[in-house]
Amino acid sequence: VQLVESGGGLVQAGGSLRLSCAASGSIFSIIRMGWYRQAPGKQREFVASITDDGSTNYADSVKGRFTISRDNGKTPVYLQMNSLKPEDTAVYYCKSQSYSSSTWGQGTQVTVSS
Repeated sequence: VQLVESGGGLVQAGGSLRLSCAASGSIFSIIRMGWYRQAPGKQREFVASITDDGSTNYADSVKGRFTISRDNGKTPVYLQMNSLKPEDTAVYYCKSQSYSSSTWGQGTQVTVSS
C-alpha cells in the first residue's frame, strides 16, 4: 500500500482545512485508516481513525472539531478540521493498517496562526 496526503497549509485560528489521504496498491487488505500528527519536539500522536465498517474514533483534543470520513470505497480518507487552534499545528500523517502490516504516508504540514 502507498499513501499520499494532501490538503495541508496555513490557516488562521478558527479556520478550517480538509486533509485527504489517497491509498493505492493492495487497498483490499486495509482494515483501518487513521490520521496522526507530530508537532515540533513532540511525539507523534493519534488524531482519528475509521475502520472498514465505518466505526470512527477520535482523540479527546479534537472531538467535536475534526471529522474523519471516506467515500464509498476504502480510499480516499478525509480529515475535516474545523475551529482550528494554534496547538493543532503539526505535520499530519495518514496511516493504513492491514492484519499483517501498516503503512505511513509522507505527511502534510498544517500551520494554524493565532
